[in-house]
Amino acid sequence: MQLGMIGLGRMGAGMTQRLLGGGHQVVVYDRSPDAIKASAAKGAVASTSLEDLGQKLKAPRIFWLMIPAGAPVDDTIQRLQGSASPGDVIIDGGNSNYRDSVRRAEDLRTKQLEFLDAGVSGGVWGLKVGFCLMVGGSEAVFKQVEPIFKTLAPANGYAYVGPSGAGHYSKMIHNGIEYGMMEAYAEGFEILNASPYRFDLHGLATLWNQGSVIRSWLLELAEAALEKDPGLSQIRGYVEDSGEGRWTVEEAIEHGVPAPVLGLSLFTRFRSRQDDSFAGKMVAALRNEFGGHAVKPE
Repeated sequence: MQLGMIGLGRMGAGMTQRLLGGGHQVVVYDRSPDAIKASAAKGAVASTSLEDLGQKLKAPRIFWLMIPAGAPVDDTIQRLQGSASPGDVIIDGGNSNYRDSVRRAEDLRTKQLEFLDAGVSGGVWGLKVGFCLMVGGSEAVFKQVEPIFKTLAPANGYAYVGPSGAGHYSKMIHNGIEYGMMEAYAEGFEILNASPYRFDLHGLATLWNQGSVIRSWLLELAEAALEKDPGLSQIRGYVEDSGEGRWTVEEAIEHGVPAPVLGLSLFTRFRSRQDDSFAGKMVAALRNEFGGHAVKPE
């Protein structure tokens, strides 16, 4: 199939390369000329603008967006409408809020344009092993462009999950679970590191990946990280969040679902950005007041 890929960051570039390897024709655009050149060198068709990209695609066009969530997606969709025609399909593969995806689908439907929201998981490893795809929108449109999903994903690695918004909703919860899993591993390894035993943390990670109950791809990544830097001495414990963990916790609150692990894993990321939190000072002060426990001066 022929499609346009907009956004050639780590994910977009890898997806483009995998699609090219699967025999698809990919017209690419990115704000970075160097990113366009890199994909063109691997067989993609370069374009100089969104308008140029649209002109190089045959109707019905397929536009795949791999750009930051929020205003950039709205702005890009607005610009694409200038070169789009009825029946064209826009696929948002970024980490957009599912409510935005529902709104965009409804708006584009009035203009006879189709919209799919695709949750994409796999990171930079997706090029080699395939991307997991959770797709929401019209099932008929999903089937229309299914060869693209089949190429991008490993065997049984893509699915139609429901109407508009369902793809990004399931990806949101996926990322919330990911936060909790990473925090569990992090806390376990921190206890090991603080123990009286001089554990080989890399060795334990390797061991646990051989048939244990907690083996996983995340643990394989922990194994790789500990092999490079056994004490993680080259890394500061400052952890960003992409937004989907927050949205997951908000959904839990809205629906009255207790999700303590997911909530605390998000709050732990917030705390990681504080060198000397006021809350920490308050706890120390209270312990000093009620029990005379020592405090460390500034």
